[in-house]
Amino acid sequence: MVEIKKCTLKELKFQQYDYLLEMYVPLHIAADHSQLQLTLVSRYRGLEETYYVFELSRSEEICIFGSKIERKELDHLMLHDDIWDVYLTKEKITELDTEEDEETEEPLRYRLMSNLKHIELLYYINHKENKILLPYSTNKGNLSFQVKNPGIIAKVERASIDKSGLISLSGFAVDPTGKDQIEKRTFILRNSGQGIELKYPVQFIERADLTEEYGHHGLDFNHAGFYAEIKAEDIALLGEGKVRYKSYLKMDVDGEVKETPRLKLIPDSSFSRVEKYIKKFDGRKKKFVVTRTKKKKFLSISVDDYRFSTHVKSLLKKKLRKIKKSKYTKRAYQLAFKIIGMLPADKKLVMFESFLGKQYSDNPRAIYEYMKENLHGYKLYWSIDKRFIYNFENRNLVYIKRFSIKWLFAMARARYWVTNSRMPLWIPKPAHTIYLQTWHGTPLKKLAADMEEVHMPGTTTEKYKRNFLKEASNWDYLISPNAYSTEIFRRAFQFNKEMLETGYPRNDFLFTNNNAEEIRAFKAKYGLPEDKKVILYAPTWRDNQFYGKGRYKFDLPLDLDKLREKLGDQYIIVVRMHYLVASSLDLTPYAGFTYDFSNHEDIRELYLIADLLITDYSSVFFDYANLRRPMIFFVYDIDDYRDNLRGFYFDFEKNAPGPLVKTTDEVIREIQKLDVNGYQLPETFEAFYKRFCYLESGKSSQKVVERVFLGRKEI
Repeated sequence: MVEIKKCTLKELKFQQYDYLLEMYVPLHIAADHSQLQLTLVSRYRGLEETYYVFELSRSEEICIFGSKIERKELDHLMLHDDIWDVYLTKEKITELDTEEDEETEEPLRYRLMSNLKHIELLYYINHKENKILLPYSTNKGNLSFQVKNPGIIAKVERASIDKSGLISLSGFAVDPTGKDQIEKRTFILRNSGQGIELKYPVQFIERADLTEEYGHHGLDFNHAGFYAEIKAEDIALLGEGKVRYKSYLKMDVDGEVKETPRLKLIPDSSFSRVEKYIKKFDGRKKKFVVTRTKKKKFLSISVDDYRFSTHVKSLLKKKLRKIKKSKYTKRAYQLAFKIIGMLPADKKLVMFESFLGKQYSDNPRAIYEYMKENLHGYKLYWSIDKRFIYNFENRNLVYIKRFSIKWLFAMARARYWVTNSRMPLWIPKPAHTIYLQTWHGTPLKKLAADMEEVHMPGTTTEKYKRNFLKEASNWDYLISPNAYSTEIFRRAFQFNKEMLETGYPRNDFLFTNNNAEEIRAFKAKYGLPEDKKVILYAPTWRDNQFYGKGRYKFDLPLDLDKLREKLGDQYIIVVRMHYLVASSLDLTPYAGFTYDFSNHEDIRELYLIADLLITDYSSVFFDYANLRRPMIFFVYDIDDYRDNLRGFYFDFEKNAPGPLVKTTDEVIREIQKLDVNGYQLPETFEAFYKRFCYLESGKSSQKVVERVFLGRKEI
C-alpha cells in the first residue's frame, strides 16, 4: 500500500443518529496518538469544537483512527448558519513542561482531506430547527460541514456530446427534507445576460448504487437518478456572440416547485476535460463545448462561432501566456522599462489606475474627472487589466492594456502616476515620474508594518512587509482623508514624504450628486425597482480565505432565503464584493430580490441609491457616513478577524456608527426596528463624524490637483 502522506477521510457513516468518522493518518502524525483530537473550526465565528479520537488499526504502512460526533453535538453545531472546517490536531511536545508553556504553545493542525465523491448525501437533518448539516469537499479536496436551510442536493456525473450533436447529461438529485414524492423534473439551460432559458424533460434513472453506498442512515436514493438530452440544433443559433449556459434542475416535490443551485459536474469516471462538437447551421460553423469550470467545477455548456484561425490564435495565446510568466521575460521587460525611463519625460502625460486596472473608479477617477473638466492640455490615460476592458469601453477614455508594449512606453515616460493600490514591485519608477498614491480607505484594520502576522497566500509576514514598504518608498504624495489616517499612514507605510490631508476625492460625488433625480436615473438605468428600498451589502475580504495569490474567496454568510421571506416586500439587496475577491456569486435563485454589482464600475453610485448599508470591517462605512444614513455591521467572525487576522486601530465594537450583529436573524431585527421607529443617528455618530469625515466638503479633488499639478502650497 502506498504511504498516506495526508490525513484523509476513509469513511463517514451513521451509527444510529451519531456520525462516525474513520480516518487514514500518516505514520509520523500517528505517533503519540493519545494526543490527537478531531477539531471543527467555525469559519465565520472563530469557534472550535473538539472530539475524542481513538485508534482502530495500525500496521507498518498505515494507521486508521476513529472519532464520534453524537447527535446532541451535531445539533449544537447547527445553532447558527456556518461552515465548520475539519482538522486533526495534536499538542506540541516541548522540552519545557510548565503551565506558562502550555498556555502559549499552539497545537499542530492537519487539515482532513475528503475521499468520498458524493459525501453530501451523508447529510444530517435537524427537523425541529429546519437545518441541514451538509458534509462537502472544498475546492482543495478538504472536508467541511455547512449549516444552512435544507435545499436540493444535485450533481451531474456524466456529460458528453456524440457525433450527431446530442448532449447527454446524467446525475442525481435528492430532496433532503424527506419529501420523496417527486412528480416531475425539468432540466434548465439559462443565460440570464441574454434572457435565454430552455427547458428539457428529464427521465428517472434507478440509483440503487447510491442507496448502497450512502444510505447508512436509512434513506433510499433509488429514485434520485436523472437523464436529460439536449440537441445541438436547439441552441446553435440563439443569442449573440459566445453564449455560455448555466444548468439547473426544477423539481416538483409534493406540489411545490423547487430549483437547485447551479449544477456541478463531478464525473463518476474519467472525463476528458472538454467535450467538443463542430457543425454548420444555416451556413454558420458553430463550436459546442461541454466542460466544467476550473474553480468551482460547475457544468458549463457554451456555443460560439468557429473559425480555424481563431482556434490557432487560441493555441498561440496559451503558449504566449506561458512565455510571459517566465522569469526571463519579466527581466527583459524590466530592463526595457529602465532604458525607456531614461528618455525625456512627457511632462503632460498622466497615467491613472484603479484597483490594479480592474475599475474606472475611486480616487483616481475623481481626480481624472476634475482634471478633464478644469485642467486642459494634459494627456490623461488609463492603465487597464484587459480582462476588465468592459469597464472602460464607450466612455470616451484613452486606455492602455497593462504590461503591453504601448503601456511600457507610456508608463516609463509619464510625468505622473495616479493610483490607489500598489504597483508591481518589479516595475522601476523613473526618476522623472511623480507618483501620487491616493490609497483607498480610512484604516480600521491594521496595515503593512502594523500587521503582526500576514495570512495571505504566496508570501510571509516578513516578505510582505518588506515588499510593501519598498513600493511605498516610491510614492511622492499620499492622500489622507483625516488626521487619524495621517498618523497611521506615516507609521504603517513608513512614509516620510508629502501627505495631502484633504479628504478623499472620491467622496466629492456624494456632495455634488446626492439628489432624488440622480438616484431615480441610476435605478432606471440598471433595472432596479423604484418602489423598493435598497440595502447595500459590501463586505471586505479575508486574508486567510483564498484560491491563490491575489485571488480571494468569500462564502456569502447572509441567509438570502430568510431575508427575502422577511423583507422582500419592501427591500432589495445590492451586493458589492471587494475587488480582490475572485468568487463568482450565483444569485439566480434570488432574481428580483438580490442583485450582484460586484463588477459595477464604482461603488459611489451604490452609496447614493442605498437606503441602508450592511458591511463588516470594510472602509466603505467611513465614506457612507457622509450621507448620515443607517448602517448595520454584520460581524459574524469578529473575534477571529480582530484577534487572529488583522486587528483594529480603535475600539470598533464601542465606537462603530451602528449596531454590531452576528446572525441573519439579528440583521432582520435591526432593519425591522428602522421600519417601525424610523432612523435616528446613534449616540456615537457625531463623535465619529468629527473624527473621520470633517474634511469632506466636495472640494477634495480640487485641493489635490492644485497641489500636485499646479504646485500651490496652500490647499
